Amino acid sequence: MTTATTSVSGPSANAAGENMRFYGIWLAGVIILIVLPLVFSSGGSLTSFSLIGIAIVFALSYNILLGQTGLLSFGHAVHYGLGGFAACHMMNAVVSHGWPIPLPFIPLFGGLGGLAFAILVGWLMTKRAGTVFAMISLGIGELVASSSLILRSVFGGEAGITTDRTALPRMFGWTFGPQIQVYYLIAFWLVVSAIAMYALTRTPLGRISNAVRDNPERVQFIGYDPHVVRYLAYCFAGFFAGIAGGLAAISFEIANSAYLGAIQSGLVLFATFIGGTAYFFGPILGAILVTYLQLGLTSVTSVWQLYFGIIFIGIVMFSPGGIAGLLMMHRPLLRAGTLWTVIPSYLVAIVPTVALGCGVILVIETIARHSGGEDNAINLFGIAFNPKSPATWIAAAVLVAGGFVIARLTWRRIGEAWDRAAMVARDRGYLA
Repeated sequence: MTTATTSVSGPSANAAGENMRFYGIWLAGVIILIVLPLVFSSGGSLTSFSLIGIAIVFALSYNILLGQTGLLSFGHAVHYGLGGFAACHMMNAVVSHGWPIPLPFIPLFGGLGGLAFAILVGWLMTKRAGTVFAMISLGIGELVASSSLILRSVFGGEAGITTDRTALPRMFGWTFGPQIQVYYLIAFWLVVSAIAMYALTRTPLGRISNAVRDNPERVQFIGYDPHVVRYLAYCFAGFFAGIAGGLAAISFEIANSAYLGAIQSGLVLFATFIGGTAYFFGPILGAILVTYLQLGLTSVTSVWQLYFGIIFIGIVMFSPGGIAGLLMMHRPLLRAGTLWTVIPSYLVAIVPTVALGCGVILVIETIARHSGGEDNAINLFGIAFNPKSPATWIAAAVLVAGGFVIARLTWRRIGEAWDRAAMVARDRGYLA
């Protein structure tokens, strides 16, 4: 009796611990969202946090296609942009007709705008997957983006559609004029959307979407239609992308053709893939990084998009699992208690790796400013470099060549330390 009781209570205790850990992570995320504007209260910080929140919702919606269902889309910004236009038109209609719809409900209409277009074109698009779907999504994206400059009554031409979020009925006395109120509105929809999208991954539809991604023929053999599964996933992705577009329209009080362009689709692709499509929190990390880099690099360099491309190529070549994949690689070592044996090798490799990165940055900035006729100094970690001076080229060459050679040696040492730590973790049953 005692043995039976222990064997039953053991799994129950483990399940209870997993549930507590799961809900604790979500609760910690909510607390962070509440506390952030209290710690960083400047207008620039609140605007940055708002943009990151919108980018997270957008990236998570894209991961429903790429990560969950295996659909590579080059036109996901269509749903984002149409959601923004739907939100702007709805806000203007509320003001002109005096409807009692407060601002917090407007993102829902943005989601419906993205969903409506997904329902309209999704059935045809999802008949095929792979390259065919990617090319169709690219074509439809460019078609809608170009049409936005022609259909002025709907999209407003190059000027777009403007609105005033403070003119809508108040809710709890909030006018949503101050940026902090807009931030909390975006944070609320971020939490709601993230929970809903995570719940979607745990449903039978989410599970069968993973099966369609991995083996559509097997799914068809067991009685499911992969086309229907892809269509439903596409509709959900369009809905949540529309919510993100509606939040962007509320934040900027405008929707224009830039919402629909290929750049917007490229950014969400970068964010999702760089963060990692295999884990739910991967697109969250990617959206934070890409938005932060976009805001920071645009004011520092004119070739910020080149850095995005280099980061993307590096992730594709050396870490296809993204940042989340890199982090989760360390989980078995952490549980086995062998991670500390790898950390010294990481610390040794930091210096040459940073030197290599600084050399690459110096080469790019020197070439960009020299070819553009700019003579302003390159400020690299507080050190000024003249782009027209031969000493700058010599320093860049030394950093690139020396950093590359030493970094290769140190990363080889990391590989050896990793193999030893993984072997111990495997012997302890934490690594398959």
